[in-house]
Amino acid sequence: MLSNILLVFHLIIAVAIVALVLLQQGKGADAGAAFGGGGGGSSQSLFGAAGSANFLSRTTSIMVTAFFITSLSLAYTYSRQDGSSSVISGSVVDTEYNAADVPPVSEDNAVPTQESDIPAAPTSEQEQEQQQ
Repeated sequence: MLSNILLVFHLIIAVAIVALVLLQQGKGADAGAAFGGGGGGSSQSLFGAAGSANFLSRTTSIMVTAFFITSLSLAYTYSRQDGSSSVISGSVVDTEYNAADVPPVSEDNAVPTQESDIPAAPTSEQEQEQQQ
């Protein structure tokens, strides 16, 4: 139950981080606005000229920290659940074979050595005869 709640919270934080990163302006946008680019209206916003960058970067930092904490919490929660095991420890690999385990080779399941269903490739003499 706790792991499901953590997982939902983790996914919400992940989507919020993506949205916050997409909302932020790049470093090059600040240089363009400093030299008069952007039509003059870009400096007027809800948070002020530099306030939006500080607010979004701080919120992103908080969300990334929460994402990291929920990641560690989920890893700890799933590692401590009953009945959980590693993929490697659950597999059994036999590397030793007994002679009794290998079926004998008989005429029915032998590999043909000389005969083949595939016709032989034509030789250069046969190709010259076909072209004439």
